[in-house]
Amino acid sequence: MSRGVPGFVGTRLRDARAVRGLTAVSLAEIVGVSPQAISLYERGKAKPTAEVLAALSQAVNLPELFFMRPSTEPTRGTVFYRSLSSATKAARARAEQRFLWLRQIAAYASKFVRLPESNFPNLGLPDNPLLLSSVEIEEAAEQVRRYWKMGDGPIGNMVALLENQGAIVARDRLGAATLDGLSEFAPDDRRAYIMIGIDKGSYARWRFDAAHELGHIVLHQTLDQTFLRRSEHFKTVEEQAHRFAAAFLLPMAQFGEDLFAANLDTLRSMKQKWGVSIAMMIVRARHARLISEEAERRLWVNLSRRGWRREEPFDASTPPEEPRLLRQSFELLLGERLQTPEDVAVDLALPAAEIETLAGLSLGYLSGNFTAVNVREWPGRGGKPAEIDDLKTPGRVIHLPPRPRR
Repeated sequence: MSRGVPGFVGTRLRDARAVRGLTAVSLAEIVGVSPQAISLYERGKAKPTAEVLAALSQAVNLPELFFMRPSTEPTRGTVFYRSLSSATKAARARAEQRFLWLRQIAAYASKFVRLPESNFPNLGLPDNPLLLSSVEIEEAAEQVRRYWKMGDGPIGNMVALLENQGAIVARDRLGAATLDGLSEFAPDDRRAYIMIGIDKGSYARWRFDAAHELGHIVLHQTLDQTFLRRSEHFKTVEEQAHRFAAAFLLPMAQFGEDLFAANLDTLRSMKQKWGVSIAMMIVRARHARLISEEAERRLWVNLSRRGWRREEPFDASTPPEEPRLLRQSFELLLGERLQTPEDVAVDLALPAAEIETLAGLSLGYLSGNFTAVNVREWPGRGGKPAEIDDLKTPGRVIHLPPRPRR
């Protein structure tokens, strides 16, 4: 009879190694067992002793409870990795595991808080991206703006816009400068999940990344994961998402009116209005033939002379757009005493710091260092979930259901 810990789930150890970027050999050295033992644990052929489990837990900085939970992966859609071609396999595995944690955290919050309904249009585009033209991509960006009744002006907050439409958005360090973000349109709950990598970049770059992932959600929602295995196919869908992001952030008619002179001072001023990089505006202007090839060349030369290829104006002084949906969900369920921080940690079986990062909470929030939001008496855990359905109005984004009549 095995002397190992009963209930240990081997696949969870494999997930833990992936998210921490550890090989079986390196983990074995840290814990003091053989690589063969790690392999046996992961394949369910053996179970670690209580002492070894404690060492494993410490090595990967995950609670022991993490290894006792069944490995129930949700139904997956196609996961898009920006910069997949240059990212290492280990970096992708780490990012995807954290992406799964994001989905689990959102599912947990939705048990207590009614999140905005998913509101992403189906434009009836071809299933095969190779059949999509540049004109159709430009039209798709315009159609999404019309569907969301946005007009043609600048987008005040790209992340808030996505959250208003029911997307779950997170910002995270993905552990590789070659990964800019991930996105998935989940087939089970029909919701968009977007993770923006912040290992490098600026507020303008991250806004573009968010629009890029929206491009995948709109253009490539029905795409099969196997399509992306061919490098030329991956390159095509990435270029299409780039084109969509540029068209969505800079509608041609309004952008063209603002571009009254093809010089860096004009573009610098426009950057404050549109919230996109000067480099992106140069590319957009050339694609739309608003400037000549020679004018584009001069702009790139002058951009380098001013040192703006390394850092553009306003990059250091403009704060990034922070997701609010999950943060406010947890502030509500904890502030209203629907759950305690201990409940959250046990139910998710994740370290508090990981939950805080992915949910956009301040570090230490789940350690009890927070102020309760005692809005009004809660009708009880079995009652109707609270609603967060209006992120457009600062300071008034939480809507609780009316108290039941007695």
